[in-house]
Amino acid sequence: MNLIADIGNNSAKFFLFNGEQILLHTRRNEAPYGVISEWNEQFGIERIIVSTVIDLTQEQKNEFQAVGCPVIWFSNETSTPLKIEYTTPHTLGSDRIAAAVGAWCGQPGKNMLVIDAGSAITIDFVDREGRYKGGNISPGIKMRLKALHEYTGRLPLIDKEGDTPAFGNNTETAIRSGVISGICHEIDGYINEIREKYGDVLIFLTGGDEKTLKNRIKNRIFADKYLVAKGLNRILLDYDTF
Repeated sequence: MNLIADIGNNSAKFFLFNGEQILLHTRRNEAPYGVISEWNEQFGIERIIVSTVIDLTQEQKNEFQAVGCPVIWFSNETSTPLKIEYTTPHTLGSDRIAAAVGAWCGQPGKNMLVIDAGSAITIDFVDREGRYKGGNISPGIKMRLKALHEYTGRLPLIDKEGDTPAFGNNTETAIRSGVISGICHEIDGYINEIREKYGDVLIFLTGGDEKTLKNRIKNRIFADKYLVAKGLNRILLDYDTF
């Protein structure tokens, strides 16, 4: 059994894999997480990989180490099946690499654009030779909604869920439609541009806002909210073979 930990700024996601199959998954908002010892007692964890965008406390690290099995602390120095051509690999987010690996291992030998729509939106390109060429970062849905509220005098802070017409008919729908439609046009623009340059390109969408965006993007995409976890699990499964 493999334990996959994907720790973000506000919460931590945990996945239990048996080979390539997800058996369990959960989200915890604060440490101690508890689920690590629970799953180990029930199923017997054999290997762990931890991807984190925050610095873990020693107490948090101890939760993983207490299992007594090998723990990989995923970083830019961890071996992956991709050739990373980012000029500053030490600044490259581990979630971006993991999502790219998840997409590549599902469809190897293809040009692909990997879109992770979370707190920030990352759009990364991997060519058919397995070379990670880099990508762009822009604000996600909640960040854009919050910015419109905080950097203006009168615009309210609204929720991303709700009516989203083509053109807003009041302030709330104008903000929501402007943000969500703007992001979809942004993504479609990237897709069209990369296809003009490289021809056939597969498009993968993942992240917390995958469900909100997937039916609004005009281009054909593969939506998979577990792409990062699958990439981390693939790295763990093949760790000794690269």
